[in-house]
Amino acid sequence: MKSTYDVIVTGGGTAGIMAAVQAGRAGADTLLVEKNGMLGGTMTVAGINYPAQYFACGRQIIGGIGWELLCKTYAETGEPLPNASSGEKRHVRIDAAIFAALADEAVLAAGVDLLFHAMPAAARFEDGAWSVQVCTKTGLTSCRAKALVDATGDANVVELAGFDLVRPDIVQPATLTFGCSGYDAEALDYAALKAAADVAVAEGELLGTDVAWRDEGPRGLLRKHGNNANHLRAPDAQTSEGRSKAEIEGRKALLRMYRFLRRQPGLENFRIDWVCPEAGIRETVTIKGKQTITVSEYESGKLYEDAVCYASYPIDEHLNDGKGINMRPLKPGVLPTIPRGALLPAESRFLLVAGRCLASDREANSALRVECPCMAMGQAAGAMAALSARTGLDPEALPIADVLDLLREHGAIVPGE
Repeated sequence: MKSTYDVIVTGGGTAGIMAAVQAGRAGADTLLVEKNGMLGGTMTVAGINYPAQYFACGRQIIGGIGWELLCKTYAETGEPLPNASSGEKRHVRIDAAIFAALADEAVLAAGVDLLFHAMPAAARFEDGAWSVQVCTKTGLTSCRAKALVDATGDANVVELAGFDLVRPDIVQPATLTFGCSGYDAEALDYAALKAAADVAVAEGELLGTDVAWRDEGPRGLLRKHGNNANHLRAPDAQTSEGRSKAEIEGRKALLRMYRFLRRQPGLENFRIDWVCPEAGIRETVTIKGKQTITVSEYESGKLYEDAVCYASYPIDEHLNDGKGINMRPLKPGVLPTIPRGALLPAESRFLLVAGRCLASDREANSALRVECPCMAMGQAAGAMAALSARTGLDPEALPIADVLDLLREHGAIVPGE
């Protein structure tokens, strides 16, 4: 880790990977700081390894570095690539371990310095550059950068720098992803299991959300052999205290589920084969941006003058009351875009965000938070950061044509084409 960089990216999830690789490939001396020991964030460490979606309206809408990494992963695993006809289903599954290893390769090949087990401790804009304090395993260290990208998902750097955040009163529940086996899913009496679960919930032994997103018993969980199958409340998960509570509650829920299922006929040998090291967080805070995406703009497919990428996903608000999901598909032919202004914290200079904390209302955010849009906005943020470092122009002042030209040069699909 050096003392000065052109660009610092904090957070190595799906947005941060693309931001760092794009900045590095554009010639910016770049540092990527990640709190875990693996890149990929929710896709890898939290086990939600099905980005959505690369295709919409009969064509590909997300390309660039995110698509490149998907193609390389599929080439390694020998799977056929999705396309406009096969890939418009909501989810495309990806091998998380291979993706993470290839992400390492891409980051390092772009000349980016990669620092794991570290997170930002302070950020201050002074004398025309960002001073960033990083907490490592051996103490605090400082460095400076011309441009800064917050890809933490929780706007941690934006908050450290003193800019305003939007904090919803209610946030979507999280999920602790796991895998299970030891039973024949086709031989189970799901009606009896549902009845037994209802009794366990009534007696306080189990929460309904321990075994399902909605009041349907453990049928889905058992047929899927775990996976993305439970809900747990996760308020304030943008903080270490809130995240700690979420992780603890997730494992409590897993233990309640395990004890209950092991007592049921046909599940005496039920076992948990693996569990992700952290819960998948769907929602925390968003930035107060220079522009905010509203749900009406999202659902109408508004093409912003400063649009930097596409996005396409249903409104997908997971509910905290165990009643399932508020899901509302986009109308046929609607193709939303993401404007530059939604990636810029209000009143900031040389600071960008990428990922689920972009400026958007709650319903719009429930669609924009998924991994493919995060990949696209991450690459856009990395391009703007590199151009700002090169030209001395704030991201807001960059000619949008220059931003889009750089994105095209690196394979991105830009709005209006």
